[in-house]
Amino acid sequence: MIKLFNKYANHTYSYMALRKSVGWIGLLLPFVLMLGGTLIFKGKLVESSVSYYYHTGMRDVFVGALCAVALFLFFYSGFDKWDDWAGNLGGLFALGVAWFPTTKSGPEDWAGIVHLVCAILFFLTLASFSLLLFTKTVKGKRPRGRKKKRNLIYIVCGIIMLACLVAIAIFKIWFSDDNPGFPFVFIGEAIALIAFGVSWLTKGEAIYPDKI
Repeated sequence: MIKLFNKYANHTYSYMALRKSVGWIGLLLPFVLMLGGTLIFKGKLVESSVSYYYHTGMRDVFVGALCAVALFLFFYSGFDKWDDWAGNLGGLFALGVAWFPTTKSGPEDWAGIVHLVCAILFFLTLASFSLLLFTKTVKGKRPRGRKKKRNLIYIVCGIIMLACLVAIAIFKIWFSDDNPGFPFVFIGEAIALIAFGVSWLTKGEAIYPDKI
């Protein structure tokens, strides 16, 4: 009995660590790209988008971070098969973002189009995690206490991610991609990644953990 409990506890801690790892990658990625790009490679502090760092000296960090997230999502396990499917799809879209670079300049080429589609679907999948999957509870039970507080964080993070997607879409419709005046796309993507990170850190109970 004790061995069974210890095995269950070890699996629980492993999944918590997995979720925290995903959260930290999402939360820190925009800042690591900015600081590395300017301090190590003497580039601009803020590029036009997070994806544009593929075309800078921070390419390996950008691709490596997304591949790590993809790997974590492939191994993610939640309440039911929908969590597994969402994790697999999220991992697949993350690989698409990493392996098909955004177009460096001019009209979108085929790789840039694949990248854009995967990026949109990736963020939509992450938002669905926060809004639909992380908020689940045991059937017949209403969320209480810290679970209720965590659910509020999930919902807010999911809404922020969707709002960022809509804002970026509106910006791209109304303004040219080569508009150098303001890095709106980068800021929108960075905020969405931070929301993604906070959501997964909360799921890993780095925020409002259950009391033992």
